[in-house]
Amino acid sequence: MARVERELDERGMGRLVADRSRIEALLDLMGSPQRAYPSVHLTGTNGKTSVARMVDSLLRAHALRTGRYTSPHLETVRERISIDGEPISEERFVEVYDEVAPLADLIDQKSAAVAELDDHIDRVTYFELTTALAFAAFADAPVDVATVEVGLGGAWDATNVLHAGICVITPIGLDHMELLGDTVGEIAVEKAGIIHSGATVIVALQDPDALEVIAQRCAEVGATMLREGIDFGVVDRYTAVGGQMLTLRGLGGDYTDIFIPLHGAHQAQNAAAALAAVETFLGGVEHKRLDTELVREGFAGATSPGRLERVRSSPTILLDAAHNPHGMAATVQALEEEFSFRRLVGVFAVLADKDAESELALLEPVLSDIVITRNSSPRAMAARRLAELAEEVFGPDRVHVEPQLPDAIERAVTLAEEDLDGDLGGVGVLITGSVVTVADARLLLRR
Repeated sequence: MARVERELDERGMGRLVADRSRIEALLDLMGSPQRAYPSVHLTGTNGKTSVARMVDSLLRAHALRTGRYTSPHLETVRERISIDGEPISEERFVEVYDEVAPLADLIDQKSAAVAELDDHIDRVTYFELTTALAFAAFADAPVDVATVEVGLGGAWDATNVLHAGICVITPIGLDHMELLGDTVGEIAVEKAGIIHSGATVIVALQDPDALEVIAQRCAEVGATMLREGIDFGVVDRYTAVGGQMLTLRGLGGDYTDIFIPLHGAHQAQNAAAALAAVETFLGGVEHKRLDTELVREGFAGATSPGRLERVRSSPTILLDAAHNPHGMAATVQALEEEFSFRRLVGVFAVLADKDAESELALLEPVLSDIVITRNSSPRAMAARRLAELAEEVFGPDRVHVEPQLPDAIERAVTLAEEDLDGDLGGVGVLITGSVVTVADARLLLRR
C-alpha cells in the first residue's frame, strides 16, 4: 500500500488540468467501467460529501449494493472509494491500482508524444487516476448503484464522464474563484456542466443567479429540475441527543420522526436533497413513496466525519472541515442553535488561497479565544500572517499563536479550562478552517 500511495503522490494530489481527455482515454482503454451501473452525481460548493454519504446510506437501507466516491480523504486515500459503506480494503485497492496504473502510464506516454512536452506536464492526475480506480472497483464488485461526488467544479471534472441520470446540486457559493469564476453565476455555469440530456436534477436552495444558470442548463439539455422549497424540503426540525429529529417533505410525501446523527440546519437540508435523489432513483418518474422505516434506518446510519464531529469530551473537542465563508456560516449557525458552550476556543488553520478574513469574522462571535496555527499542507497560510488577520478581527488579547498543531490543540484545551474550578460542562474546543486541518487533528487525537 505504501508503494501505491507514493506513486499516486508523485502525480500531485493538488494538480488540476481543466481537460477531460486523459480520463476519457483511460476509461476507454479500461472498457468504460462507469457504464456498468447507474450513478447519482453530486456537485455544489458545500455539503456534497454529506449528501453523498446520506444517499449511500439510504440506498443500502433498501438492500442495494453501493459504491461511493468522495474527496478529499481525511486519513487514507482508500476512504475515497467505499463499497457497501466501507472503504475499499488495502489488498483490493492495490489490486485495482496495479491493473489500472499501466494503462495510465500508456496515456501519459501518448500525451507526451502528441504534445511534444515533458511527460510530467500532461500526466494523468492523482484525481483522474483515483476516479478511474473507483469506477473499476465499482464495476468489479459489482455495485447496484454508485454515488459520485465531483472533485472540483463540474463541466471539466474527471467525474463528468458519467452522464448520470440523477444529479444533485448542493448550495453554490464563492470558492476556488481562481479556477471557477469570480461570481456565483460564473461558478454555477461550471457546476451545471454535470447536467446532461434527460437527467433529473435535485437542486438545493440557491442564490438567484445560480438558480437561473441551472434552470437555463436544464432547459437547454431537456433535464427535469426539482427544487428545494417547492418539490421537496424540510418541514420541521428540532435538536435531539446526538443529532436532530426531522420531518421531511419528499417527492412522494412526508416522512416523520427522521433522526440524523448530524448537527445543523444545513445537514437537515442535505437530508432533504438526499431523500429526493433516492426517491427519484427508486421511485421512478412517479416518485412513489418509500417505506418510512427504511428511510429512518438509512438516515440513522448516516455519518459525516469531520463535520461538527465530536472526538473528545471533558472538554468537548469538535472537528469541522468548513473552509470557505459559506461553509463557516453554516457551522456557526449550528453552534449557536444546537450547542450551549459557556466557553469555546477555536483552533484555526487555513490554506493560503482561502478567504480567511471572512471566516474569522464569522467565528468571532462564538469563540472566546482563537489559537492560530498551520496545518501540514504545503499550501497552508503561515501562522504569523494568519495571526495578523485574526488580530484585526478578534483583537490581540484573544489571539494566540502556536505554529505546530499539537501545541495549538494543547493551548486551546488549556485556555478552555482556565478558571473553571474543575467544572468542564459547557466548555469546548473547535478545530476548523480546512479539511487538512481536520485530518491532521483527527490523526493526532486518535494517537
